[in-house]
Amino acid sequence: MRLIVCPGSAVEALLASTRVDHVLTLVSPDAEARPRAVATTVLRFNDIAAPRGGLVAPSREAVQAIIDLGRDLPAEATLLAHCFAGVSRSPAAAYILACAASDPGHETLIARRLRQASPKATPNALMVSLADAILERGGAMTAAIAAIGRGAEAYEGDVIDWTLDAVARP
Repeated sequence: MRLIVCPGSAVEALLASTRVDHVLTLVSPDAEARPRAVATTVLRFNDIAAPRGGLVAPSREAVQAIIDLGRDLPAEATLLAHCFAGVSRSPAAAYILACAASDPGHETLIARRLRQASPKATPNALMVSLADAILERGGAMTAAIAAIGRGAEAYEGDVIDWTLDAVARP
């Protein structure tokens, strides 16, 4: 599967210039999610790394929905994943999808490739932790993301364009 990750500001241009089969929108509960002409999954939670009063934390169900979407789309599909800034939630989704598409043991490689693709990415640690448990990676995903550290300060992240099976190969 081809996976394109971007900030919300880049979605319209990418949809106009690229064949996209499905859009994964990761937004805050009160954010507007524009209707699209392409199939879209909207998951609503705040970009927080730990539960906080008054905010909606990423849930096991939301992370499972991301994993299931990746497994349900055909291998030749293009999935465009975005959040508001393209720094935390959508890079976490990219990492989760790449790990789900790979065998255990490639978590560090995938995290390093994420850092290479986007020096600004700071994947949401709670999403990664939930995926680590769902995929039964024994903490390897969480440790790999912790090892790459926080990305460079940025208002918006980079556009990432991956072929998932290529990302997870040594």
